[in-house]
Parts: sequence; structure tokens; C-alpha cells
Amino acid sequence: MEIDGFSRFPPETLDFLTALRANNDRDWFAANKPAYERAVKRPAEDFCRAMTPRLDELTGLRHRSKIFRVHRDVRFSRDKTPYNAHLHISFMPVTDGLLNPGWFFGLEPDRLVAGTGVFELAKAGLDAFRARIAGDDGNDLAALLQDLSGNGARLSEPELKRVPQPYPVDHPHAQLLRYKSLSGWEDFAAPRLACENGFAENCLAAFVRLKPLFDWLAAGRD
Repeated sequence: MEIDGFSRFPPETLDFLTALRANNDRDWFAANKPAYERAVKRPAEDFCRAMTPRLDELTGLRHRSKIFRVHRDVRFSRDKTPYNAHLHISFMPVTDGLLNPGWFFGLEPDRLVAGTGVFELAKAGLDAFRARIAGDDGNDLAALLQDLSGNGARLSEPELKRVPQPYPVDHPHAQLLRYKSLSGWEDFAAPRLACENGFAENCLAAFVRLKPLFDWLAAGRD
């Protein structure tokens, strides 16, 4: 099945990313840039054009897609390999707020994932996030995370070792209060599934299953 004409990534997408991982240098990429455009960039753009309106319909919010750069920023990294040997895409609602969850897609030579959540919260957003967890909304979040986990979703791990002040260490939602960001993921069985017919529908189905987490986070946008 297709979504607005897009069914799957071509096998060349994964083949190129695998080859780039093994040949991560500027000369190789320059010689193979036409293959990158054909096998990765254009299919990614097609995927975005197909998925963005579906996420609009799913959430009632307008989204903007972003294909992350193939060029790595190596200025402050000890790893000087110049290219990202993966395809990462985000779909973000065009809204302002303290909590602004998004959707994420990743295709790599050894994994394929779809997810939703917030990855970085400024202080005001983090304070609002913790206040909701400490209140009645925390019960809803705990229940939906348990349900997602029980149905095979992978949840991000808390960043803090201790419950932050001013919350007591024995708070009923102590573990949730240790989060500084929160995301949920569906890991597909194999990267090659992205190249099988009907993958777009399967990816959208993964987003639908993760939607309760998006909805909880989105409720705290204002």
C-alpha cells in the first residue's frame, strides 16, 4: 500500500548508507554524490511529502519536516569522519509552547526506528513538565508509558540519578521526575523492512501506536 504515491524506500537507500559507513571520506562521497541524490535524498523528500499531511491529519496540527544533514559537524568532535551514514528525519508541529513534541524516523545500516517525544527542554519547559508529572497528569503518563512498554515500545531512560528538588525522593512518580526529556520508540525487526512494499503504512501505524505519548506531551504546549 502507498501513502500519496510513496510505498517504500528503494533498496539502494540502505545499500548507499552501508557503503558510506565503510567509505566515510570526502573523495568517495564526491565520486558517489549522484548516487546519494538518487538513492537517499530524493526518496527522503518523497517520504516527507507523503508522511507530513498524514501526521497533520493524525494530530490536527500542521507539521514541518526536516531531513538532517549528511554532513557532520566535526568542529568539537574527536570523531572527524565527515558524513552521517544514516538517514534521520523529524516532523515537528508548527506551534510554540513549553512542550513541543515531534515525530522521528531513523534508517541506519543496522537499525530502523520510528519515535515521538521531546529531546531537549529549556528550564521553563522542564519545570512545566515536572509540575505535570507531580500532579494528576503524572498518573496518566505512568499508565500510558506502562501500556506502551507492555506493547513493545522502547522508552528513553531517565537522565538524572536522583529526584530533583523540590520533589521528595519518595514521590509516587519519582522515576518520571528524573527525566529531562522523554521519548518512545518502535524498533523494526530489520532495516531492510524500509525497502519492502507497504513500509510507509507500517511506519504510520507505528506513529499511531505511539500517539498517546505525543498527545500527553502536546497537552502541555501552552
